Amino acid sequence: MNTSDLLGKQPARIWLILATVGMLLIVVGTLLPIFGHYFYGATYKYIYTAGAVLLLVSRLFTRYTGKHDRLRRLYRLESWSAIFFCVASFFMFYEPLSARDWLAFTLAGGAVQVYTSIMIPLTIKRAAHEKE
Repeated sequence: MNTSDLLGKQPARIWLILATVGMLLIVVGTLLPIFGHYFYGATYKYIYTAGAVLLLVSRLFTRYTGKHDRLRRLYRLESWSAIFFCVASFFMFYEPLSARDWLAFTLAGGAVQVYTSIMIPLTIKRAAHEKE
């Protein structure tokens, strides 16, 4: 299996930029209420939601086109992290006085994101070594 079969077609740069901006907005939207910046009102909710939607859109348009089954599953799991963040933004507006639910979904999405960001390069590295 050569490198192009393993990695597939690379996504457009705009989708990678949108994913990065979305993740940064999620981080800012999460940290504002944690550090006690409630004087901004509910703007952290809109910042977080904008980041979650940007991340979801970018993940939907960056499909894995390679032929490696484990990488395909890992990229699909990475898309689920964006869905977790969108569910968390729903709970921000559904129960505005309770931070329990949206923080739980944020942690779940973050855990999935960390797992996939570690496992995708390792899987690529292992598959490249198996090829040799």
